[in-house]
Amino acid sequence: MRPRRFLPAGPLKGRIRVPGDKSISHRSIMLGALAVGETRVTGLLEGEDVLATAAAMRAMGASVERMDDGEWRVNGVGVGALLQPEGPVDMGNSGTSTRLLMGLVASHPINVSFTGDASLSKRPMGRVIDPLSEMGASFEASEGGRLPLIVRGASPAVPITYRLPVASAQVKSAILLAGLNTPGETTVIEPVPTRDHSERMLKGFGADLTVTVEADGTRVITIKGEAELKPQVIDVPGDPSSAAFFIVAALVTPGSEVVIENVGLNPTRAGLVELLRQMGGQIEFLNEREVGGEPVADLLVRHSALKGIEVDPAIAPAMIDEFPVLFVAASLAEGVTVTSGLDELRVKESDRLAAMAAALTLAGSQIEEREDGLVITGTGGTPLPGTATDAQVTTHLDHRIAMSMAVAGLVSSGGVEVDDTRPIATSFPNFEDLLASLAG
Repeated sequence: MRPRRFLPAGPLKGRIRVPGDKSISHRSIMLGALAVGETRVTGLLEGEDVLATAAAMRAMGASVERMDDGEWRVNGVGVGALLQPEGPVDMGNSGTSTRLLMGLVASHPINVSFTGDASLSKRPMGRVIDPLSEMGASFEASEGGRLPLIVRGASPAVPITYRLPVASAQVKSAILLAGLNTPGETTVIEPVPTRDHSERMLKGFGADLTVTVEADGTRVITIKGEAELKPQVIDVPGDPSSAAFFIVAALVTPGSEVVIENVGLNPTRAGLVELLRQMGGQIEFLNEREVGGEPVADLLVRHSALKGIEVDPAIAPAMIDEFPVLFVAASLAEGVTVTSGLDELRVKESDRLAAMAAALTLAGSQIEEREDGLVITGTGGTPLPGTATDAQVTTHLDHRIAMSMAVAGLVSSGGVEVDDTRPIATSFPNFEDLLASLAG
């Protein structure tokens, strides 16, 4: 384990660029591996999760290489032509790529054994197993539908129409990816919109995909199978989930003014910015533009006096990964912040509701944990006391807990001790260096 005490360091100043969007990085490697020809990717997030996806696609026959200039080149095998890997595929800590790859494999005539680390092996895969089983794939899973598990693909798979019982971009994406090699039309009905990177990128690679929006906001997504994907040139925008830590850090640290360059602002991902603005956060969009079908801007963030609010649960799918750091912002706001409808946070890399409630309480925040959310009474800008010298925040191998509590340490009197900073490398290998560069 690699513990560290994050200490207050004064105003944050400067310009930074965060790593590439994790969701887009995963999908660019996967779809490049299914296209015929060479896909070129710049700005790829080179965290452990995405490297696990690259290794998995290599194991199934694609060529995935990093050039000396940082560009990645993917030479694909074509839809329907994934190869049988020689051994188990180790997904490390990546729940996203595990669920999406289960979808890819489900409609190919191969059997793949997926393994993962201790944290990933606790995460339930049943929500993906159910629809993929309807399409004809079969599964041998550990107790509770967990890893390690074996996927036996169906050839040909059966097209289905599936209504998502819970808002989940991962389940939606797994079904659509299975639909790529399934004869006929596969349809996902999405009552609550979730991040739409899969739809955007599938269209970009040439898949025949349509999205219709019904009067009540329900999205109906249909993909025609036996697709032929064309290679692409992709410039991955900065990950809004990674930018979130620096947005909050600048808002709550007195005297701060930070520019975060090249941040992806896909509307299905921008919930945190909208919410922080509601709380009084000064966040300006500079140089707004579109890159590869995704909206992008540079963000100018200044220290602000935040006010507590009641968070509309409908915004949760657009910021599900950003709630841990929002809880930090709420701890420094004036008044009470109430969150609800966050059951999904209990089945992430850790139970993020319980973990953040315990971590922030240890640092001196006033928290009430409820079944589906937290109620946080803020300090009105007064620094949190921080953790005692003999106390450590337990991160549960969860990178977002570790980074959120690092931000809390910046606005504490005595610092916050995090038990293990190693998980940060899964999504943001240079997080600590960037933080130090702003603190100057």
